[in-house]
Amino acid sequence: MEELKIAIPNKGRLSEKIYELLNAAGLNFETKSERCLNIKTQDGKCSLIFVRTQDIPKFLDAKVAHIGFTGLDVVKEEGIELDVIKRFDFGYCDMVVAIKEDEKITRVEELPNTINVATSFPNIAREYFKQKGKVAKIIEVTGAVEITPNLGLSDVIVDITSSGATLKQNRLKIIDKIMDSSCVIVQRKDLTDEIKKQINALILALNAVIDAKEKKYLMVHIPKDKIEEVKTFLPGLSSPTVTSLWGDSENVVIHVVVDKDKIYDSINHLKALGGKGILILTVDQMVR
Repeated sequence: MEELKIAIPNKGRLSEKIYELLNAAGLNFETKSERCLNIKTQDGKCSLIFVRTQDIPKFLDAKVAHIGFTGLDVVKEEGIELDVIKRFDFGYCDMVVAIKEDEKITRVEELPNTINVATSFPNIAREYFKQKGKVAKIIEVTGAVEITPNLGLSDVIVDITSSGATLKQNRLKIIDKIMDSSCVIVQRKDLTDEIKKQINALILALNAVIDAKEKKYLMVHIPKDKIEEVKTFLPGLSSPTVTSLWGDSENVVIHVVVDKDKIYDSINHLKALGGKGILILTVDQMVR
């Protein structure tokens, strides 16, 4: 079997989140050390390549990896033709246009025709301002973009933000949003059917883990004559599973998957109906 090669960020919270998610999906990797840049699953079917987030599209383009986990903003900036096959609800941020907060300008259209723009996303920024009819003189920086307007290095910045707190601390205000971004999985366009099959299986496993995080598995002993009432507030994925108790004709056991945020109310309701022996378990994976 051809080995599935996966590129993920080499450090940071996003890297840790992705690594945990892959392990929860059943990819059991060998022990990872801090300086390790390439590890394999114990069965040898998959390998992880740890690289800079910004370099992941390049690694796919160079055919070093089949798929990669990175930010949508990074994919757009690189401009490499890749297929986005999954978008996650973490690693979220906005790419914005910001200026000094004491400026009277409130819209991009009010900016001068020629402006100095500091950014880590030169391609996105250049295309954005071109569409706005502005000539952007790009000042490419790799960090501390927010400090450049108050140092006189730029008139405007294009940068990513999750809460806007850093912008406020540097006395900047947002005058437009270019795009929103989050963690995505991207894949090359020249993959074999065998690799595509492995990727589809991985996506299925990842979805099962993500769906399970918001669910709990609940079991309860309940009087048999209360089953219909229980169904009204515990429908489960389709309907609760009901099984009989050995030597007990009055009660049954109900098994059901419940939304995590409904557990508290469900327990109270079940107890009011005579529910006993309530057991709540975590759900590792849930395949629909």
